[in-house]
Amino acid sequence: MNPFNKDCQLGYVYEILPQFALINFPSAKKMDAMRLQNSVGGEAAGSAAGVGDFVIIESSSRGFLARIIELKLHDNLNKSIANANQDYEVLGKAEILLSFNSDKPEKAVKTAFAYPSIGSKVYACQNEQIQKYVENFGAKSAGEVYADLGTIISSDVQCRVSLNALLKRHCAVVGTTGGGKSWTVSKLIEEISSKTKTKIILFDATGEYATLGAQTVELGRNAYLPYEKLSISDLFILLRPGGQSQRSILLEAIRSLKIVRLDAKTGAYKKAYMQRKEYNELYKRHVKEIEDNTCNFNINYLVAQIKEECVLYFPEGWGAADIKMYDQQASLVNRIVNLINTDLFNRLFGFKNIMSECVSVMDVMEQFLLKPANPQEPKENILRINLENVSSLFNAKEIVANALGSYFLEKGRRREFIKSPVILVIDEAHQFLNKDVKDEFSETLPLNAFDLIAKECRKYGLFLCLATQMPRDISTGTLSQMGSFIVHRLINEADKRIIENASAQAGKNALDFLPSLGEGEVLLIGADFQMPLLIKINVPKTPPNSQTPDLTA
Repeated sequence: MNPFNKDCQLGYVYEILPQFALINFPSAKKMDAMRLQNSVGGEAAGSAAGVGDFVIIESSSRGFLARIIELKLHDNLNKSIANANQDYEVLGKAEILLSFNSDKPEKAVKTAFAYPSIGSKVYACQNEQIQKYVENFGAKSAGEVYADLGTIISSDVQCRVSLNALLKRHCAVVGTTGGGKSWTVSKLIEEISSKTKTKIILFDATGEYATLGAQTVELGRNAYLPYEKLSISDLFILLRPGGQSQRSILLEAIRSLKIVRLDAKTGAYKKAYMQRKEYNELYKRHVKEIEDNTCNFNINYLVAQIKEECVLYFPEGWGAADIKMYDQQASLVNRIVNLINTDLFNRLFGFKNIMSECVSVMDVMEQFLLKPANPQEPKENILRINLENVSSLFNAKEIVANALGSYFLEKGRRREFIKSPVILVIDEAHQFLNKDVKDEFSETLPLNAFDLIAKECRKYGLFLCLATQMPRDISTGTLSQMGSFIVHRLINEADKRIIENASAQAGKNALDFLPSLGEGEVLLIGADFQMPLLIKINVPKTPPNSQTPDLTA
């Protein structure tokens, strides 16, 4: 591969700026001819010389890869072009991206300490060279697994991206509605499931990924999240106990009901006029299970137990009922009654009898994770958790997603994914991340399981792939943990700034392309990608059902 092919020479450098080279292209006709040659794939086919195209700069023993970001006619030329056959001199501005030794052009690096010389020759970048650079980004071994994402927009180069480079530091797919995020997510899932043994858990917020044909559980319909698997924090978010009185009474009631279960009894633990000795002995014997932060007790007796907790306290036991204290629990009691007696939430959390066709989502996930991956049947490596039927009342959708996130967080902390990595794909991530729930006293209760996964679990083999149309609604701390970004069209300046702040590789020049990206076109940036890439994503084999209904007469 000769990057300095004389047939591809287009001009020369006449000025050097920090990060940029100003180029003189003596012949606009040659630029057009090179573009035509590129479109038909000639022997020296490569990037032509238009805005967004790549060029190679030759300077003594080094070469440089640059991207053209501006073109204009020479100031001495008549801007009102009268003769269509006339050739014109063109001036361009190119952003210097990478540098390489002339004898090893396939190994390019990003550096701020090397620049081309004035008068350096400029060539169109050949497709073979740019393809090799992209394949080398983030590649760690000869057995690297690549995703065939699409083609470089400025050429016909196939973009084969290392899946390790793309996903091992977490990944975010962002962009406004209609830009093609769902198709990109489907393409990523398709590539991961067909080329690796990695398991994928897809949180489908709207049900649009039913077309994947993957194993599916539909929470609120054929599957439920056992309330016993919620953490005490999750239950507090559901019930929103207000003030110190309700919080302490609720926590004490939970302890008492756990003691009842561990003592193989039923009902509420009676306390009025009772001694504390038996209770204290049971608590000491089972303290680990009682304080394990789970909801492993019978919630149907929670209201009765709260009443039992509202009694006068003495050093050796409990006295008569404290009516004033019980009155302070009225709003909490009402929320508990409403929650456990609503059929919608019973089907979601299993408070009472569950219909025989419903399965525990926890059991399904355990079985899915234990089953060996099957690369010959990619769909078997995907579990889709459909959340479209989960109500937003009581913040149930956010709490369910957070509870599932907590389940994976704890598994990650126990290093269960070290040998068999798992990718959590979170669609509409802005619905679940960076969420806080306030109680009636405006005290904030955070839903932060996925934020903690982003910060802690990469080294444990648990990776996130977030998809959102509103990156500004994801915390900066979480986005800063994303090693790569696949950015579709973004118009909102606040969203562009969020991406710029979250990724050191997102230069202003690359972000300037975002408002003009078409459907399926993306800007790929990341810690393992030495330069931003503008890509047209290939159509997935099984596109999601993301069509908006048409208006009809």
